Amino acid sequence: MPEEQTPISSPFNAHSTGYDVVDNLDLTGKTAIVTGGYSGLGLETVRALTGASATVIVPARDTERASLALEGMEGIEVVAMDLTDSASIAAFASGFLARNIPLPILINSAGVMATPLFRDGDGHEGQFATNHLGHFRLVTALWPALVKARGARVVSVSSRGHQIAGVDFDDIDYRRRPYDRWVAYGQSKTANVLFAVELDRRGKEDGIRAFSLHPGQILTNLARHLSDEDIAGFDALDADGKPIVDPDRGMKTPEQGAATSVWAATSPLLAGKGGLYLEDCNIAPVHAGDPGRKGVAPYAMDPAAAARLWEMSDGM
Repeated sequence: MPEEQTPISSPFNAHSTGYDVVDNLDLTGKTAIVTGGYSGLGLETVRALTGASATVIVPARDTERASLALEGMEGIEVVAMDLTDSASIAAFASGFLARNIPLPILINSAGVMATPLFRDGDGHEGQFATNHLGHFRLVTALWPALVKARGARVVSVSSRGHQIAGVDFDDIDYRRRPYDRWVAYGQSKTANVLFAVELDRRGKEDGIRAFSLHPGQILTNLARHLSDEDIAGFDALDADGKPIVDPDRGMKTPEQGAATSVWAATSPLLAGKGGLYLEDCNIAPVHAGDPGRKGVAPYAMDPAAAARLWEMSDGM
């Protein structure tokens, strides 16, 4: 557990938006890659970064859809990539490295939630493959560009959903245990947190720092696999069926949900820090109680589990 996993004094909070975070920042000349950057929180993250004059590359499986969503925005480039296809990730990374430019910001925002069982091309359980393994492949493939930045930040969008379950190292891919869509989601989100812990340990000597975070509870396309009954269980809609916005209870707009990702990628307050889990534009406390509360579960910050996950992911 990092000694610094304690809240600090931040000028931002649960009500802040990504635009608030970059209001006094100039990211001219900096390149960022944002997976999932053409919908939901990823799209708002891209808007905030380009609003501060960053150049943003958005990898997308459906480049036509991504280009339409990002139409009219300056400083954007859409490039084909499928997070569940290792060859596609390798091709994307090779193309970026051929440009011989540094990569100071990499935000892993793409993800799926509570899906029916599916598998990637290599047979790995789909939520783990999309939310963690695809991003693991991407980060390791882009390592030379991150080193070249001499101060890169890698940000992984996790969730309080990590409190549902740790990583089952004996059956990550659900070959023996019955598939549970929520436990699988929780496992993948814990993997996001553990990935940041070990990535930061391995990368800090090369100036690469890593963070994970909970963005808030926001109804986006991420919820497309949820039934009306599922959504009702979250108490996320008002009497008119519209999303409730109450940031103090973690229920945010997409603009507010993007704030912690942008803060993680750009805040001077995080200089010299890493391997931390963030919420509401701050370092989150440790939480060992019931799921769904603010904070990070201790098992998601376990350095031994983080190292084990890295080795297993590398083998995959």
